[in-house]
Amino acid sequence: MAGEHLAMTTLNRRAIIIVLDSVGIGALPDAERFGDAGSNTLGNLARCFTTGLRLLHLEALGLGCIAHIEGIKAAAEPLGNYGKCAEQSPAKDTIIGHWEIAGLISSEPLPTYPNGFPSEIIAPFCDQVGIKVLGNVPASGTEIINRLGDEHVRTRKPIVYTSGDSVFQIATHEEVYPVEELYEMCRIARRLLTGKHRVGRVIARPFVGESGRYVRTANRKDFSVLPPKETLLDFLSEAGYEVVGIGKIGDIFSGQGLTRDIHTASNAEGIAQTIRMLSNLRRPGLIFTNLVDFDMLYGHRNNPQGYKKALEEFDASLPDILNAMHDHDLLILTADHGCDPTTPSTDHSREYVPLLVYGKAFRSGVNLGTRRSFADIAKTIDQFFALDKVRNGTSFLDSVTREPAN
Repeated sequence: MAGEHLAMTTLNRRAIIIVLDSVGIGALPDAERFGDAGSNTLGNLARCFTTGLRLLHLEALGLGCIAHIEGIKAAAEPLGNYGKCAEQSPAKDTIIGHWEIAGLISSEPLPTYPNGFPSEIIAPFCDQVGIKVLGNVPASGTEIINRLGDEHVRTRKPIVYTSGDSVFQIATHEEVYPVEELYEMCRIARRLLTGKHRVGRVIARPFVGESGRYVRTANRKDFSVLPPKETLLDFLSEAGYEVVGIGKIGDIFSGQGLTRDIHTASNAEGIAQTIRMLSNLRRPGLIFTNLVDFDMLYGHRNNPQGYKKALEEFDASLPDILNAMHDHDLLILTADHGCDPTTPSTDHSREYVPLLVYGKAFRSGVNLGTRRSFADIAKTIDQFFALDKVRNGTSFLDSVTREPAN
């Protein structure tokens, strides 16, 4: 019976969400409260270059219709539908941003530690791992491993650090601690970080190399807090749909609600895996991709040139993504917060995120306006699959659905 309902209501439809991690499009009205007045990841980035940004395929979908961005024209007849979303949750981090995209609005931000972690956390952590730690300060990962790496190698003390995000990060040299031992330290920290100290992620940050030339490896692993309630991902998988997470999605949701979890090492790999799933996924369901390089490699490192290049590389891949879509597929391009690489801060920024919606069987050129919540995306996909499970957000599906032919 459930299978018959599935076939009747979905027509083998697939939805695709691609999160361009940190690609914000202007400060939210309350940005000053977060220290982010004037932040505008796309707008400020474009102003760094004489000719602005050149993203012809995103421009054709309608990116320039959302806001003024140097170098991006407002398409007269966009191929997609366009708007922007405000974040209703009082936060600007990856976890809560993605939870809201999946329909879960948070009433409080996850905790951050601008002065390092208190003794009530560090002391039991040291007791359980059997050694004291180095650092315990907010820091750039590349900077702190080179500053404290020699002492770590000499003493075996793990390096603990945080950032403007809700994270507890542990860095160890792979020749001092095998990665499985580092992962076990992270599991200990994850068990300790509860209640008011319920951080979004505990992150293993292994590195290799020699003094003055330490580099992080691809063996990073995130231990994320579970969503406190069911999300769109749970509702879809419980109803029998495929839910494929690509990139950081599995880490962000701790695997909850996913039927497949595909980890990737770069934007290029995430794009390739998305296209592969579009070509190979025969069942109806959701492909949910996070492309993290914008944020991790360029936003947090205040690297406008790298950020611009990453956007150009994604833009060049868009035709392949669109060509791999089936007739009834629905594509949503968005972000989870900002991370303006032109400001003194290296932290996330409290911004609107772009909303571009495309499908071969859908309308084009519809101005979706300013949405009150990222959860509008979840509510739209909820309606797309006829679930009626997501309680937050307002669907825009009717706005982009073509009238049936008479």
